[in-house]
Amino acid sequence: MQRRNSYIHNIDWWTIILYLGLCAFGWMNISGASYSYDQTSFFDFGSVAGKQLIWLGGAFLLGGLILLIDHKIYDTVAYFLFAAMILVLVVTRFLSPPGGIKGSYSWIAFGTFRLQPAEFAKLTTALAVAKFMGQYDYHLRSWRDLFVPFLLIGIPALIIMIWEHETGSALVFACFLLVFYRQGMSGYVLLCCIAAIALFIIAIRFGTMPLPIGTGSVGMLVCMILLTATGVFFQLQENKYRMEKWILLGAIALVYSVGLLVNIWIPINFNWVSIAVVVLLGIYFVVANLYKRNPALIMVGIFMLLSVIYTNGCDYAFNHILQPHQRSRIELILGMKEDPHGVGYNVNQARIAIGSGRLFGKGFHQGTQTQMKFVPEQATDFIFSTVGEEWGFIGTAGVLIVYLIFILRLIHIAERQKDNFSRIFSYSVASIFLFHLTINIGMVLGVLPVIGIPLPFFSYGGSSLWGFTMLLFIMLRLDAAGAEQMR
Repeated sequence: MQRRNSYIHNIDWWTIILYLGLCAFGWMNISGASYSYDQTSFFDFGSVAGKQLIWLGGAFLLGGLILLIDHKIYDTVAYFLFAAMILVLVVTRFLSPPGGIKGSYSWIAFGTFRLQPAEFAKLTTALAVAKFMGQYDYHLRSWRDLFVPFLLIGIPALIIMIWEHETGSALVFACFLLVFYRQGMSGYVLLCCIAAIALFIIAIRFGTMPLPIGTGSVGMLVCMILLTATGVFFQLQENKYRMEKWILLGAIALVYSVGLLVNIWIPINFNWVSIAVVVLLGIYFVVANLYKRNPALIMVGIFMLLSVIYTNGCDYAFNHILQPHQRSRIELILGMKEDPHGVGYNVNQARIAIGSGRLFGKGFHQGTQTQMKFVPEQATDFIFSTVGEEWGFIGTAGVLIVYLIFILRLIHIAERQKDNFSRIFSYSVASIFLFHLTINIGMVLGVLPVIGIPLPFFSYGGSSLWGFTMLLFIMLRLDAAGAEQMR
C-alpha cells in the first residue's frame, strides 16, 4: 500500500490537469463546430460531439491503463512495436477504402469506424529512437552516428508520404530533429534544413521572374548569391591567411563584373554565371582544405555543391513530385496566386471566422460562420477558427497560453529525467506536440501551407486523440518511475 501511494504521489498531476482541461475545452469547441439547430442533446452519441465523447472515454481509460503498466516494458518492446507499425503502415493502403479518403490511403475502415495508423507511428518511432539513442555506449560524435536515427524517422515518414499519400502526417517526423539537436547533433544540421527551406521558397517564388538585364531568373541568381555569401562568410571565419581572403573576394567580384560588361554586347544567362561561381568556390574549398586538413571548410564546400544540385531540382520537384493541391496551397501561401473561392477558401473562411469573434467572441454555439458551415473541416483541422469566433481574442489567447504552459511542463519533465531512454522519449513527445501546435495554428491563420494535421486534444478524431494520449501518459509513467527510483 505504501509503494502504491508513493507511485501515485510521483505522477505529475499538474500535467494531467492540463490534459483534462484541454480535452474538455476541445470537446466544447467540437460541439460548437458540429452543432445544428435541430440537435436535441449535446450528448447525442450519433453526433460528432457525441462520438468524440466516446473517444474521450476510451482515451481516459487508455491513459489509466498505461499508468498501471510496468514502465520497463516500453524499453523492452520498442523495436518490436516499431517493426509491427511499419508492417501496419504498408498494409494500410490495401485496407483503405477504394480511392482513399480525399486522396489519402492512410485510413483503415471497419464500417463507420475508421482508424489512422499514422497517428500511432509517431509513438512507435519515438520509442525506437529513444531505445537506440538511449544505449549506454551511444554518443553523437559524427555524421555516422546519425545514420540509424535518420533511418528510424525516415522509413515511416516515406511510407506515409509516398505509399499512403499523407504528406501532413509524414512532415511531423521532422520534429525529431529537435530531439537529435538536444542530444548533441550539430546545429549546422538544423541550419542546413532551414537553408533547404529558404532555397526552395526563393527558387519557386522567384524562379520565373526574369532579370532586368541579360537572361536568367531572379530566384536562381538570389539563391546562388546567398550560397556564395555563405561560403565567403565561413572562409573569412576559418581562414587565417589575409591575402588569400582578398584574392577570393576579388575573383568573385571579377567574374560578376566581366559578366556585366560582356552583357552590354552579348546577352548572358546570369544563372550560369552565378552557378559557375558557386561550383568553383565549392570545389576550391574541398580541394584546398584537403591539403590544409580543415574539415569545416570541406563540409562547407560539399554543402555548396549539393545545394546547387538541390536548387536546380526544386522546380522539377515542385511541378512533378508534389500533388496539384499541394502546389496550389504553396502558391497561395507564397502569393503566387489568389484563389479565395478555390484552394484558398478554407483559410479565407477560417480567418473571417476568427476575426468576427473580436475581443470576447459571439458565445457558445452562437458563431454565425460556424453554424452556417462556411468553414470546411471545422471540427478537425480548422477547429481553432471555432475558438476564435465563439470565444474571441480572449479565448484564443487563453488556449495558446495553456498550450504554452503544457509544452513548457513537458520540457521540464524531460529535463529532469536521469535515464537516457526516458529523457529522449520525453523530448520526442514535447517536440511532437510543439510541431502540431505550431503548424496547425499557422495553417489556420494562413501563414503556413494547409497540410492537414490535427490540433492536439481539440481536433475531432479518435486516432489523433488516442495517439496523443498514449504519448503523454507513457511519458508520465516513465517520469513517475524515475521519481520513485530517486526516493
